[in-house]
Amino acid sequence: SATTLYTAPALTTSIVKSILVSEDSGNADTITLTITDAESSPATFSIFKTKSISANGTAELLTAPLVMKTGEILKVTAATANRLHVVASILEVS
Repeated sequence: SATTLYTAPALTTSIVKSILVSEDSGNADTITLTITDAESSPATFSIFKTKSISANGTAELLTAPLVMKTGEILKVTAATANRLHVVASILEVS
């Protein structure tokens, strides 16, 4: 199931600068990254759908900043539990 990585707080524009994913079990895996807009019924948009992460590898998912508005939720789902670690660097502007 999806894990919430970040929820944009009220009265804030959030700029996601980096999303790093690392795999440390020695097995390749995949990750799915979505944004849910709670104001739109809710609506979920795929940012990455089953993005491959190599065994013992680290990947930067973003090539440009991702802007999130208040209430949007960034979620990640790994194909296999306990294999992937995700770190996000986010700038909040209020």
